Amino acid sequence: MKVYEVNDTRKKAVVVTPQTLFTGQQLIWLPECASTNSEAQALVVQNRASEGCTVITDFQSAGRGQRGNQWEGAPAENLMLSVVWQPTFLAATDQFQLSQAVALGVHDWAAKLLGPDPKLRLKWPNDLYYGDQKVGGILIENTLSGPKIQYSIIGIGLNINQQNFAVRTATSLAMLTGRVYNRAIVAARLLEFLERRYLQLRGGQVAQLRQDYLRVLYRYQEPHFFAVDGQTVRGQIVGVEDDGRLAVDLGGAVRRFGLQEIRHL
Repeated sequence: MKVYEVNDTRKKAVVVTPQTLFTGQQLIWLPECASTNSEAQALVVQNRASEGCTVITDFQSAGRGQRGNQWEGAPAENLMLSVVWQPTFLAATDQFQLSQAVALGVHDWAAKLLGPDPKLRLKWPNDLYYGDQKVGGILIENTLSGPKIQYSIIGIGLNINQQNFAVRTATSLAMLTGRVYNRAIVAARLLEFLERRYLQLRGGQVAQLRQDYLRVLYRYQEPHFFAVDGQTVRGQIVGVEDDGRLAVDLGGAVRRFGLQEIRHL
């Protein structure tokens, strides 16, 4: 396996050996960068990224999250990475299928570490939660070619060994288990779980992915309060549309919401 294929003075001697066909077989681990998604994007533009190319960093100075948020993490304590895939088999209208597959790969990885804990959930669209606390998040940036996806950059941030957070709604594996994790080892295992779900998607097992996603969806079919149109409303998640919109039953009427249109309370 070739650990490094990019001539970059920032690289360091970290060896990650995932048992995969292609994901992580070209791997760059940087001590610091602005954003792993930006680094991966640059490699794609320069035609230097094979499918499965993975960029990992100890610290992101300008990591991006969903809703335009910035991803924050203590240096050398968490896992921040981006994977380049080429899901040219997916139509642009089916982008949420990729989001589900990635989220499930992350959930599978966490479930292996924490055990089959019912508190471990995926918060729509693809955040990893334990109870009501966030363990990690995903940001997928797709580039289209006509009606198909040309390539995708899968950005993932996971709280591993960090013990203190600025917000109460964040937690880490170390806080949940009392253990300290080798980040290279957990990174390798993560890449394996991600590739398994990606191959499942590539194999057309869309119905199974949807079923598995709903099974671990946070607050699915549970009465809960949401913020909608500046108001607090009580509703129940009843599903997710093919385009990724969240279907919520609000007093007998089902409404469908995009990412910026509804928020859990």
